[in-house]
Amino acid sequence: MTQWVENPTGGRDRGPSALLRAWAEILIRPRRFFRTGVAPGDQAPGLVFAAMVVLVEEASRFLVVDLARRGLVSTGPFLYPAIGDFTPGIAVLALLAVIVFVTPATVHLTAALQTLLLLPIAPDRGGVSETVQVMCYAMAPCLLAGLPSPELRVLVTAWGAALYVVGTSVIHDLRIGIAAAVAALPAAIVFGYGFRGFDAALWLLGSAGF
Repeated sequence: MTQWVENPTGGRDRGPSALLRAWAEILIRPRRFFRTGVAPGDQAPGLVFAAMVVLVEEASRFLVVDLARRGLVSTGPFLYPAIGDFTPGIAVLALLAVIVFVTPATVHLTAALQTLLLLPIAPDRGGVSETVQVMCYAMAPCLLAGLPSPELRVLVTAWGAALYVVGTSVIHDLRIGIAAAVAALPAAIVFGYGFRGFDAALWLLGSAGF
């Protein structure tokens, strides 16, 4: 499940420019991206892509806390990481722990759950590796999820969940409605809880009187 192939057929190119192209393509032409950019066994570019998205998202959360301590911005309605007493070195280690350990573990465990959900309804499904890649690339909008705006966070996490449904439909050869049903739980884990979309949605509902 964690295989990185040396000479994959298809898949994504490596390097910073390839990461930027992938980010733009997944937002603009998701169906085409999933058809051409996901290859069996080629997890490396997808996992690097997810790590970069999480790096920017978590680093922006740390930056918001630092700017809020200086009175330059507000953290809004959210609980942000308590890094006021962290040294720069400890803050970097905390970021590395999230990127190197938490993100890949969450992606692989959630992809395994998705595979179990697909077993009874998708006889022509792709492999776990392709599910991992779909999940990683669907995170593209969540680059901005760390900013202190509940509206923005709801938007980007819902967008990411929608991309995940589209990718699930393409990779596992499912109608979009079935893909939405089978991808709902994994999407809730990654985008609702992982990127805190549910917290933002609940705050918005509460502020609207619900």
